[in-house]
Amino acid sequence: MTREAMEYDVVIVGAGPAGLTTALKLKQLDPNLNICILEKGSEVGAHILSGNVFETKALDELLPNWRNENAPIKTKVSKEKFLFLSKKSSLSWPTWLLPAVQKNHKNYIISLANLCRWLAEQAEKLGVEIFPGFPASEVLYNDDGSVKGVATLDMGLDKKGNKKDTYQEGMELHAKVTVFSEGCRGHLGKQLIKKFNLDEGKNPQQYGIGLKEIWEVSEQQHQEGLVMHTAGWPLDSKTYGGSFIYHAENRQIYLGYVIGLDYQNPYLSPFDEFQRFKTHPSIRKIFEGGKRISFGARALIEGGVQSLPKMYMPGALLIGCDAGTLNMPKIKGSHTAMKSGLIAAEAIVENIKNKTDLSIYEKKFKESWAYKELYTARNVKPSFSWGLILGIIFTGIDQILFRGRLPFTLKHKYADHEALKPASQMPKIEYPKPDGKLTFDKTSSVYLTGTNHAENQPVHLRLKDPNLPINYNLKEYDEPAQRYCPVGVYEIQKEKFVINSQNCIHCKTCDIKEPSQNITWVAPEGGGGPKYGNM
Repeated sequence: MTREAMEYDVVIVGAGPAGLTTALKLKQLDPNLNICILEKGSEVGAHILSGNVFETKALDELLPNWRNENAPIKTKVSKEKFLFLSKKSSLSWPTWLLPAVQKNHKNYIISLANLCRWLAEQAEKLGVEIFPGFPASEVLYNDDGSVKGVATLDMGLDKKGNKKDTYQEGMELHAKVTVFSEGCRGHLGKQLIKKFNLDEGKNPQQYGIGLKEIWEVSEQQHQEGLVMHTAGWPLDSKTYGGSFIYHAENRQIYLGYVIGLDYQNPYLSPFDEFQRFKTHPSIRKIFEGGKRISFGARALIEGGVQSLPKMYMPGALLIGCDAGTLNMPKIKGSHTAMKSGLIAAEAIVENIKNKTDLSIYEKKFKESWAYKELYTARNVKPSFSWGLILGIIFTGIDQILFRGRLPFTLKHKYADHEALKPASQMPKIEYPKPDGKLTFDKTSSVYLTGTNHAENQPVHLRLKDPNLPINYNLKEYDEPAQRYCPVGVYEIQKEKFVINSQNCIHCKTCDIKEPSQNITWVAPEGGGGPKYGNM
């Protein structure tokens, strides 16, 4: 099939912080480069969700004058707290005893979605073409096997793949270099890692699910600039996770919970653990009487340098969280993702002008402060496989006494989907019913995401074996998809496995946690999914 094709110097997949930084830096280095960005969300920022306490280090390199350019970075961190929670009480950990990696006094509380919108404006001023609502659905290859570019999704197909009246054929975008910056568990990045064996010799990648709400509270409950984290209840000591509570401007609080997807109990529901967390006496008082105005969820990548794949291949680069550059103990990935974009731009310009091999990208990345950060953080996440208490003790030794320079590297032993134990071996978890004031159900939560998908289109959550959910997962694990999905996409109804794909907020948890790797997330029609405001 011959599709219409457009030629560019560089095609970037994903308008997140890494992709936008790459485009901006490319234009700074060579204004004549022809660059486009494909973004599957209905607008830049629509699919962006993050905590976010932002470290400006990479932005200072990219746009040193950002403070005078009306960037949406206003609320400086002014105070920090760390609490250990038991069921009824809490212990405040002295901030001077926290590792330096967890201190935020120079950082800002921001909306990453709004930062991306602002970065997109800066990129467009320099001539970068940005196409929101156009998901890249396929990697294209040259005859020699190198990446040629990507194709956008055919639009206007019904559930059976037949053409509707609204049918529009996808387009091919060819490039000298294609940059994949889709974020955590990018569906094309996943294919490239497999095709080019980019993870050969690496540890299995590790992930978490992050759930977030934005609340409006009273003046008395609000302390602008306060950053607070918790560990402990409601999770058991074997399950990795914790919360963030960031007091932003306009009496808003960014409230979130992260749970490692290496959890063992198939009855665990990350969404319901998040709701239950809010009922703790130390947390309830912060939000009681307030109003929840936003909800969202997104997987995050936590493997670190042990799991970082090779980041280049013939004709293409993997950057940001598509590769896995998040600093887990910092709970930050935006600054390292942006740094990977800065380095990618430098490598691309050298490649185009001097025919330098794209491997120079990885060489430059390993010489950068971003890689040094990830290297010193490498032992934190795997140490929590020993349990919460031992993980905390080891992290203190590793990060405070040795500053991440212990003479060994701990390994990730298995992938997250291999961690679940059979339901018969694990206790059932009874979650309290939501009260509709402090705690909520999945239906009202997905409504707040603004999620929408065009009706009668192919289901974008694909089963390799449609019989497996009932014949194996239900019997062995009480079908955990009912619980690990934060918005109720998957249900068991009368011994049938039902996929409510219209609810999907593109968090990618199912693609990661499904114990048999039976679910594959692919791009739906352009503009589908959540429409986050200032997440």
